[in-house]
Amino acid sequence: MLADISAQRVEQTIRKLAAFGTRHTASETRSDTRGIGAARRWIEQQLKDCGAKTGGRLQVTMDAFIEPPGPRLPQPTELVNVVATLPGASAGTPRERVLVVSGHYDSRNSDVMDAKGEAPGANDDASGTAAVMEMACAMARQRFDATLVFMAVPGEEQGLLGARHWARRARAQGLNVEAMITNDIVGSSRGDKGEHDPKRLRLFADGFDPLLRLLVNANSNSPANEDEVKTNAAIRAQLQPLAVAGGGDDLPTQQFGRHLKAEGERYLPGFKVDLIHRRDRYLRGGDHLPFLERGYTAVRFSEPFEDFRHQHQNLRTENGVVYGDLPEFVDFAYVADVARINLAGLATLAWAPAPVKGARIDARELTNDTTLQWAASADPELAGYRIVWRRSESQQWEGAKDVGNVTTVTLPLSKDNLIFGVQAVSVSGHASLASYPLPLAR
Repeated sequence: MLADISAQRVEQTIRKLAAFGTRHTASETRSDTRGIGAARRWIEQQLKDCGAKTGGRLQVTMDAFIEPPGPRLPQPTELVNVVATLPGASAGTPRERVLVVSGHYDSRNSDVMDAKGEAPGANDDASGTAAVMEMACAMARQRFDATLVFMAVPGEEQGLLGARHWARRARAQGLNVEAMITNDIVGSSRGDKGEHDPKRLRLFADGFDPLLRLLVNANSNSPANEDEVKTNAAIRAQLQPLAVAGGGDDLPTQQFGRHLKAEGERYLPGFKVDLIHRRDRYLRGGDHLPFLERGYTAVRFSEPFEDFRHQHQNLRTENGVVYGDLPEFVDFAYVADVARINLAGLATLAWAPAPVKGARIDARELTNDTTLQWAASADPELAGYRIVWRRSESQQWEGAKDVGNVTTVTLPLSKDNLIFGVQAVSVSGHASLASYPLPLAR
């Protein structure tokens, strides 16, 4: 699949999206050559063509909704998420797992309200959209256990509107979104100080953020709406017990970050994924945040350096310096590698079993060994389980032991000195995200 990712197609996609002039969320929708309407119809057709070439398994839909007026949207506006779904073997069953990857196809210039001026948005975020489209077409040829959702969303520059709509509906419907990635500003390996590293990518992963928001919201004078009630219930059930038990660095989002870094660097030797335990860059935000804030596991990929002369700028030249988000400032081969990093992490996780449930560490007796237990998985592709561990100061897992198809194990390692995780492993050798064991006390 990695070889199916084409830098040439990435370039063609980015240049085509930039050629629509502007893809501002409130821009022209009737034209076939300019504006966000033309862009989304073109994206839809490209994904449908990929689906037709792969037996029709890739299901492409236009998720349209009306966004009411807001600070960055002066009037009610129809927004459309372009969604390509690749159903997995678990689809339609109680154990269905959903993995989501997105880029945003809207753009902006210096004035976030300017819906008519030129805003080619080659890096922000035609690059992320092109990466997602490449992944969809490459992965549609394969079969996975998890369902994969590839999204091109609008309204990011107006307040993460398209992603928020989808995440809110997913929570309302009780979808088991196991993990989500957004790719935003992944088009350049160069910085504004002359830096250049085409083998480096930033990954922002912080699962503690929704817990802090839950604490803040608890002191609010206004009652929670239906969306907030379901979100808060999910956070309390899924995340709060882990944090209270000392697993603040081992929440599902952090585990997902570890997985993406490990698999990306494994399949692209020489590539470095910088895992940053922060929800995003300062003063910025991305489409993973509406998922993160609803208790889902969600992360963001971004290029290693940023050149702000080519983000959110009107097209112009000043003192010999060209400003604007143009295709000539995008490294198309780098975008292709970013797509491969995404694909490696998504595919290996989509082939893996669901995360282990009921993981516990026996803390009832004073001992220098570690006894772990967990609930048996009903996954039909399960081969057994793996215990992983690391020192508290280490970001990545440092040790691992396959223990077979059992539900308890004792290791000659001190539970007081190490952080442990339990993974389910498939017959093909792919491991789930690690589950942090809660203490089993007296």
